[in-house]
Amino acid sequence: MSFKVTVIGAGSVGFTKTLISDLLKVPEFADCEFALTDINAHNLDMVKQIIETIVSVNKLPAKVTATTDRRAALTGARYIMSCVRVGGLEAFATDVNIPLKYGVDQCVGDTICAGGIMYGQRNIPVILDFCKDIREVAEPGALFLNYANPMAMNTWAAQKYGGVNVVGLCHGVQHGAHQIAEVLGVTDDELDYVCSGINHQTWYIDIRAKGRRIEKEELIAGFEAHPVYSKTEKVRIDVLKRFGVYSTESNGHLSEYLPWYRKRPDEINRWIDMSHWIHGETGGYLRYSTERRNWFETDFPVFREEAAKPLSEYKRTSEHASYIIEAIETGRVYRGHFNTRNNGIITNLPDDAIIESPGYVDRFGINMIEGITLPTACAATCSVSVSVQRMSVEAAMAGDIDMLKLAVLHDPLVGAICTPDEVWALVDEMVVAQAQWLPQYADAVPAAKERLAKSTVKTREWEGAARKRVRPVEELRELGNAHH
Repeated sequence: MSFKVTVIGAGSVGFTKTLISDLLKVPEFADCEFALTDINAHNLDMVKQIIETIVSVNKLPAKVTATTDRRAALTGARYIMSCVRVGGLEAFATDVNIPLKYGVDQCVGDTICAGGIMYGQRNIPVILDFCKDIREVAEPGALFLNYANPMAMNTWAAQKYGGVNVVGLCHGVQHGAHQIAEVLGVTDDELDYVCSGINHQTWYIDIRAKGRRIEKEELIAGFEAHPVYSKTEKVRIDVLKRFGVYSTESNGHLSEYLPWYRKRPDEINRWIDMSHWIHGETGGYLRYSTERRNWFETDFPVFREEAAKPLSEYKRTSEHASYIIEAIETGRVYRGHFNTRNNGIITNLPDDAIIESPGYVDRFGINMIEGITLPTACAATCSVSVSVQRMSVEAAMAGDIDMLKLAVLHDPLVGAICTPDEVWALVDEMVVAQAQWLPQYADAVPAAKERLAKSTVKTREWEGAARKRVRPVEELRELGNAHH
């Protein structure tokens, strides 16, 4: 069989290599066309070389194209995958550094909290541009597989306003399940589970190891006895003890979605581990990404060397995309966890929420399991975030800075730290700083600048739990200019 798969943001070299290698492990897909598109022609050329090497070495009839013309890449596509980051590291730095001035200490800042909300404001107009092109030039009924954060907001906008068939995909569920299997002393294949909630706040509400149901006490004992997780997953273990279920998200991610663990600088160190950024370091992912800004230059020879190996030596990953496409095209049934509109799938979350929950895929598409009820505490936590996401999407669609401020005001961590006046000043400052990526707020920027000039809100020096300060925007801009 032959069809076209397009990857938007294909300049994410390593991830694109993974997604396409997974697809090429499916024998029926050897004759497909893979269209790569990105705004960065340099990265695009590198990833094209890598994919062409895989195809050539394995003597496959697959076709590989690469272009900065997104519409051309989307023409005739049956499946479209997106892994874009609008604004790059320069915008990301403001997502982390500006809130830090107001006391909002984030580890990542790409889902909710002040950084994630602003990330959504930048992404949603671009996601809707993708959707317009998909409607107009892709195959009728083409499936849009969104990998880009903020997952729920992007998928919400594409589903409600984009007019396309869309599903959001993440790998947090698989990674958390691997941890659970490890502490229980079983293999991944011996673990069965139901995991449900919203993206990055998903909960293992039923766990079976070799068919035996695992209760809260056994899971707590396993994590507390583990030589690594007992130190690196303190927030997750604490939430497990209080909620009774384990969360999919890493210690650093989870800590910034809740109002309890990052609101006082003297408390943060109690909950994080500095052995790796993902365990909770202030601005950890920004620091990591900045230091590895040109990693693809040094790793490119390694990727090319790996690409020269036969596909038989490549182990297919647990990323959902290839399995979804395989199930739709061949009828081989796949069970995974997908982001889609709720519509009663989870009984105690709003119908319009984008939830992440189990489903099956076959020739008829993605079929979700309905009637799941979350534990009350999990539903309460998710519901707060859903309200923030809903307001954020509405703000992004209308360019409504007042709604944007209300979204940030209701964010759990921001609300635990900032006064309303501080939130208003924080949002004004972020909108001004990110104006080049926020076309829908163009009319609001001049007034925001005036308010900032007259503001009496005092910001603060806030080191939080950071071992290293993230680089300022100016330095990132200079790095970018030098690189290009």
